[in-house]
Amino acid sequence: MFEKILIANRGEIACRVIRTARRMGIKTVAVYSDADADALHVRMADEAVHIGPSPSNQSYLIADRIVEACKATGAQAVHPGYGFLSENQSFAKALDAAGIAFIGPNVEAIYAMGDKIESKKLAKKAGVSTVPGYVGEIKDADEAVKIADEIGYPVMIKASAGGGGKGMRLAHDAKEAREGFRSATSEAKSSFGDDRVFIEKFIEQPRHIEIQIIADAHGNICYLGERECSIQRRHQKVIEEAPSPFLDEATRKAMGEQAVALARAVNYRSAGTVEFIVGPDRSFYFLEMNTRLQVEHPVTELITGYDLVELMIRVAAGEHLPFSQADVTLTGWAMEARVYAEDPYRGFLPSIGRLARYVEPKGPGVRVDSGVYEGAEISMFYDPMVAKLVTYGETRAQAAERMSDALDAYYIRGITHNIPFLTALMKHPRFLEGRLSTGFIAEEYPDGFHGAPLDAEARRALAAIAVMADLADRARQGRITGQMRGYVHHVPDELVVMLDDEQVEVKVVQHAPALVLDMGGKPVTLDCSWKLGDRLLSATVDDRTRVVQIERVSAGWKLTHGGSVLVARVYTRKGAAYAAMMPVKQAPDMSRFLLSPMPGLVLSVAVEVGQEVQAGEELAVIEAMKMENVLRAERNCTVKEIKAGAGSSVAADQVIIEFE
Repeated sequence: MFEKILIANRGEIACRVIRTARRMGIKTVAVYSDADADALHVRMADEAVHIGPSPSNQSYLIADRIVEACKATGAQAVHPGYGFLSENQSFAKALDAAGIAFIGPNVEAIYAMGDKIESKKLAKKAGVSTVPGYVGEIKDADEAVKIADEIGYPVMIKASAGGGGKGMRLAHDAKEAREGFRSATSEAKSSFGDDRVFIEKFIEQPRHIEIQIIADAHGNICYLGERECSIQRRHQKVIEEAPSPFLDEATRKAMGEQAVALARAVNYRSAGTVEFIVGPDRSFYFLEMNTRLQVEHPVTELITGYDLVELMIRVAAGEHLPFSQADVTLTGWAMEARVYAEDPYRGFLPSIGRLARYVEPKGPGVRVDSGVYEGAEISMFYDPMVAKLVTYGETRAQAAERMSDALDAYYIRGITHNIPFLTALMKHPRFLEGRLSTGFIAEEYPDGFHGAPLDAEARRALAAIAVMADLADRARQGRITGQMRGYVHHVPDELVVMLDDEQVEVKVVQHAPALVLDMGGKPVTLDCSWKLGDRLLSATVDDRTRVVQIERVSAGWKLTHGGSVLVARVYTRKGAAYAAMMPVKQAPDMSRFLLSPMPGLVLSVAVEVGQEVQAGEELAVIEAMKMENVLRAERNCTVKEIKAGAGSSVAADQVIIEFE
């Protein structure tokens, strides 16, 4: 067994590998860029080596520096995590030439499966079901349109060397095929250094289901069940679970056996994932094989009991798998939610900044894989993932309920994040029923995410919590001012709660031992041990426990629960009457400006001063966190001035273009 390994990655996956290595008694070496000098994985490892500037193409993607770090520290093996160099055959070759073990598959398998065009040819030869399409090289947009026309719309344009949803575009007609080819090739070249793409038929109402395999160097290959990864946004997975609520045992077995057959065809070793598109009739087609550890591997670990990182390390050290296919059983249910630094209310634009407050949820069946800590910085140079929140239950319903509660208790401040959106997904009736497809988010949120609706019971509970908090605050003020001679503190029994625009009349019936309120003729009982200043509370409201994040804001309380954020203001009756007379402040008119929706780099500006543009026309392209974002005109207008040209770094809400 290895005595020391180097992790050629960063963030949560580097921390994840370090934890397993430490449990196995293996010393670890971290590598880091300028931006990651204070990162958690650097703090956790036994040693750390600086490998370059912040951009990944000047640090984490330079294989020679990783090899040098291994030689300098005496690391005998490298775990690549996922992304970066994890599927780079040249990197694996360089390690082999230096006598350093690669904790991953053999070079031949990386080459065969890393090229999506070649992998589809191999899969077909191995008897694996494949999607109809064109897997040859495409020289230009005209040829792309011609091929798409022949296959029949809709089609998917994909980067041959792609992954993680990058370099992928869905086209429903020739115009979208032409634009999609341009965008996919540009993004593919930027992300992977390879602008080749291929085109295949898009399966209607598809599910994305993948099979986890593990293989040793002695010919033993097992499949460890499947993962349902259909909840996606822009081809990026958002929620994953294992097993799938859709597969039956016969389909699971068929998919697993095809995955093993493909792995055997390339003499595969280590952990790998064979991804399939599954139709409504349970027909399935090979999508791609990822020759690395997947982001969503924890859900497989929870239902099988196997540590995939440990198995990868043992296989790389030459050991046999400690089990056979007959030993693999699936027990219970697991779900994973990817917590990202992005704003779901603004089209999921990435957010950067410092984690001013960061508290991870805890509890039965809750696991958090993270690479951050309170005070850490989310950088613009890397993927915006903050953590992976994973829950386990005996049933799917229990796993989902634990996930909802854990999301409510996940406290993050300093950056915007997607937790409200994740919570809304977990509570969505269609999700709870298991009626999933890769189009789920686009179909259920066609106009974007604007918050999760709260039912009347939840709103009453939040109103009651706001009253409890306000009474506690009034009591505190009374204790302070009560020190003045002759002051008598009065706690009002009749209050008015404004939940955003909804008015709720409340009468306090009982203060202790539990707070009892009359809310519009309906009694509400609240039992809670919350103290002023606590940002998180667990309250039993009418025999139902609710986890709520609470903050004092101007004249009220900001409450976060169930995917919704609302402000509750508590008044006396007279105070409510005065508040209703207050004028509403009007927001400034910014319609004459194109503002950068996020911090990033202006890749291009498509217009000139004096040019008349039409609604929907491209204005500029902004790159942030490895993704390109096209900004378009919202109305017909004329360009007056360009404030930030190509190559400019811009902050969020910085003016790029001014219109007349």
